[in-house]
Amino acid sequence: MKKVIIFCCLIFSVNAYAADSGYHVFKKLTVGGEGGWDYLTVDGPARRLYISRGTHVMVIDLDSDKVVGDIPNTPGVHGIAVAPELNRGFTSNGRDNTSTIFDLKTLKVLGQVKTGANPDAITYDPASKRVFTFNGRSHDATVFEAATGKVVQTIPLGGKPEFSATDGKGAIYVNIEDTNEVVELDSMNAREVRRFSLKPCEEPSGMGLDAQHGRVFSGCHNKVMAVLSTKAGKVIATIPIGANVDGNGYDAGTRLAFSANGEGTLTVAREVSPGKFEVMQTVKTQRGSRTMAIDPITHNIYLPAAQFTPPKAPTPENPKPRPEMVKDSFEVLVVGR
Repeated sequence: MKKVIIFCCLIFSVNAYAADSGYHVFKKLTVGGEGGWDYLTVDGPARRLYISRGTHVMVIDLDSDKVVGDIPNTPGVHGIAVAPELNRGFTSNGRDNTSTIFDLKTLKVLGQVKTGANPDAITYDPASKRVFTFNGRSHDATVFEAATGKVVQTIPLGGKPEFSATDGKGAIYVNIEDTNEVVELDSMNAREVRRFSLKPCEEPSGMGLDAQHGRVFSGCHNKVMAVLSTKAGKVIATIPIGANVDGNGYDAGTRLAFSANGEGTLTVAREVSPGKFEVMQTVKTQRGSRTMAIDPITHNIYLPAAQFTPPKAPTPENPKPRPEMVKDSFEVLVVGR
């Protein structure tokens, strides 16, 4: 019995040390409420977290960890972008084929912009002061002026766009899921300028961008993170990740890349020498936690999560039933050091 107690204590000590010395889930924000989720966005200086919830967007204060507002009537919302210098935020409403414009301070809805079919990812580009929605069904990007909502261009993309990112200097990158490519757009002239193959990546989804060093980190469904050098024009490395990735990120402050894997893990990767990358840590999160956002101030990572019931038996009408989310079980995992 004494040996068992010593062994248990040793395990506890090792686990505690691992938690203290690396990334781990150190807090869970109890949120509840209705709706599933997709992307979430951190506005670090404003200390706000925006979370898409199917038909509305929940807003959390990152200092108090409390829900402080809600943006209603965003059917099929996927993503949220913010333009702090214009005091405006934007959503991509997939079922409505629109983007909602809202006031960042009051959260009041200011208007809507008609987009292409099924807008998914959305990016605000500070260089051009334009918003880009990436439309999954029409395989294009809608470009509109952030200040006025005026549509200035529709850019064909030649495939289904997924996540996107801007370098803040006029270049926007977007994963094309069904062609296994990254497309680079010129935000000032609203046009495509380059396409990059992501082979051996399959079905790229999430994206992180190291704008300083010209690196795009794409999460791929064949369980790798492809590292694209925009300077070399090719994939320079692949990093093993978990299954069912949907969200990726890059933290310029720590120079680490992250992959949120729906299997219930968060991959943390680093560059160990020029062009060579390794997995620094695999953090246990929660099954279904497939998207993420990074707080540039605290360097914490936020991942949505929930509890689900077992899926119902298949029927002819619904041969692949999905599990249902347990009422009010929605929460946000906070990962940090």
